[in-house]
Amino acid sequence: MVKTYVLDTNVLIQAPYAFECFEDNDVIIPVVVLEELDGLKRAEGDKGMNARSAIRYLESMRSNGDLLEGIRLKGGGILKVVIERDNVDIPSSLSSSKSDNRILMTCKTVMADDHKKVILVTKDMMVRIKAQVLGIPAEDFITEQVSFGDEQYTGRIEVYAAENLFDEFKRIGIGIDEVYVCDEEGNKHTPKLIENQFVVLKADQSLNKTVLGRVEGDRIVRLEYAKESPYGVRPRNSGQYFLQEALMQPAEEAPLVIVKGMAGTAKTFYSLAVGLEKVLNRPSGEYRRLLICRPNAQFDSDIGFLPGSERDKISPLMRPVVDNLEQLIDSNDDERYRNERELKDKIDEIFERGIIQAEALNYLRGRSLAQTYLIIDEAQNMTPNQVKGIITRAGKGTKVILLGDPNQIDKPFLDERTNGLSYACEYMKGSPLCYQITMSADECERSPLAMDAVKRLTKKVIV
Repeated sequence: MVKTYVLDTNVLIQAPYAFECFEDNDVIIPVVVLEELDGLKRAEGDKGMNARSAIRYLESMRSNGDLLEGIRLKGGGILKVVIERDNVDIPSSLSSSKSDNRILMTCKTVMADDHKKVILVTKDMMVRIKAQVLGIPAEDFITEQVSFGDEQYTGRIEVYAAENLFDEFKRIGIGIDEVYVCDEEGNKHTPKLIENQFVVLKADQSLNKTVLGRVEGDRIVRLEYAKESPYGVRPRNSGQYFLQEALMQPAEEAPLVIVKGMAGTAKTFYSLAVGLEKVLNRPSGEYRRLLICRPNAQFDSDIGFLPGSERDKISPLMRPVVDNLEQLIDSNDDERYRNERELKDKIDEIFERGIIQAEALNYLRGRSLAQTYLIIDEAQNMTPNQVKGIITRAGKGTKVILLGDPNQIDKPFLDERTNGLSYACEYMKGSPLCYQITMSADECERSPLAMDAVKRLTKKVIV
């Protein structure tokens, strides 16, 4: 049975290709959505770019027919623009001057005129709530949704193997068909392992024999960089050993690294340590520079209005990065903050020499980044379209590192299942060019208080 979907503006702003995502079903565009797209077409960043893309699509369809009468989509459905009627049945308390309410009125108009079952598609949770109150079925735009948090790929697995196989592990590894996992009833199963997945390998007859490895083809091989200490930093847990392995791999082998984890699990700290090791400590020419971006809400809207140079504008947003640099530049915990001025001068020198550069995410569009160690911190605040744009910016010799916590999202209309970090994690899974690792709560190294808070509070806070 053909369904009728009414699209909110925010769907097109996040995914301008959404028109083609409803198979053979009909798609309705409220006229107020056209007005909002017109108002956004000159906006800076992705918002303006996506608005213009949606407008161009509608113009291409208009040239083929009448949008008020309906135009056939490639999937077989009909694309139609509808003007809402003022006399539809909605509460008088919902002002028709608000765009959201006009979209709801459009749904009611289609339901009354065509007697069709209408489904409103919107990223706005409050609009979905109001729609239900008015008897209008409403859904999120699910095309870009990935699995729930507990079901998302973590990039790591714990398996068992016969103890005699460990003798040759360092030399030849262990076949992926020679390991197993146990279910709750104790039954053995051969797990489906994924390329570049990290493995905690345990001997089935010895509780004390454990090695760390990585899936490569049909074998589990040892970690190549386990004994390294980039910029004087040593791994403290298995997650950090895996993180170090992914970051230390050359760009030709691992041009994309995705790291998820809650606060205090050393995602940014370790990424900076490896970057400084590669660019400053042992400059082999592998990377020309270390480039850092933090894509939060300010980067897309307010940065152009802040005073000063680009660096001055970004500096407040880069403070978490500077906090990590303070610990890396002076590793002596007792002496680090005795001379604040000297510490600041050391960090300023790194930026002034161009060893580390900080830029707004907006300014990466259209560029091709060669031989760059690129860290995208707080990547959970990116849309799927943005993350695609960043990854496709990587030129020869560039390594892209996406860091973030999908449970800590600051951008409206994004959530744990629709943000760019989770999207990249799901769709890059299994790529031989991508390494992924999710840091666990018990790998928090910030402080005893931070670890205790992560364990006690994370499951109790609704975000």
